Amino acid sequence: MQKNIILGSSSPYRKSLLTRLNITFECHSPNIDESPFSQESAIDLVKRLTIAKAFAVHNERQDKNMLSNALIISSDQVAVLENSILGKPHTHDKAVSQLINFSGKKVSFLTGLCVFNQEDQSYSYTLSKYHVYFRELTHQEINNYVTIEQPLDCAGSFKCEGLGISLFKKMEGDDPNSLIGLPLISLCQLLREQGINPLD
Repeated sequence: MQKNIILGSSSPYRKSLLTRLNITFECHSPNIDESPFSQESAIDLVKRLTIAKAFAVHNERQDKNMLSNALIISSDQVAVLENSILGKPHTHDKAVSQLINFSGKKVSFLTGLCVFNQEDQSYSYTLSKYHVYFRELTHQEINNYVTIEQPLDCAGSFKCEGLGISLFKKMEGDDPNSLIGLPLISLCQLLREQGINPLD
C-alpha cells in the first residue's frame, strides 16, 4: 500500500523544495516549543527539535483520528557563529545587526532531517552541515539587502536562493538545498529506504 507523505512544516521554503521531487504530499504544521535547553549544543538542539516535530505531527494526527499509514518528513535548522546559536531576526534592525556581525566571517548551518514511519513509529535521522563565508560587507549594502529582500523569517537573515547570494565569498557543503531548509539529497535516500523513489 502506497504511503501518504506528510511534510511536518508550515515553511513555504520547505514546501517549495519538496515540490521539486514531484511527489504528492500534504502539509501539517507541528506545534512544539522550539526554545533551546540551557547549555544545549546546536547539534543536540537541531536533532531534538527535528524529531520532536515528527512525533508532534504523528500525535496530533492520531488525536484527530486521521490515517496513520504515512511517512512524516520533518526538519529543523540552526545557524551557528563562533559556537553561538543564531535565531531568526524577525525585525529589520535585528537582521541588519546579524549581517553586520557576519561580515567577513563563516556561519555554519545545521539542518536536521527526519523521516518518521507512522505505521511502526520508527524513524531515520540525518544531519546536514553547510558553511557560508561572508565577504566584507558595508553597512549600506547590508541595509539595502534587508530592505529589498526582507529576510526576517530566515535563520541567518538572508535568502541564498535570492539576492542573498550577493553577500557571500564562498559556500561549502554537500547539498545547497539544506541551506534553504530541506536537504533533498539525504531526503531522497531516506525515502528510497522506505520504498519511495521519485524516479519510479
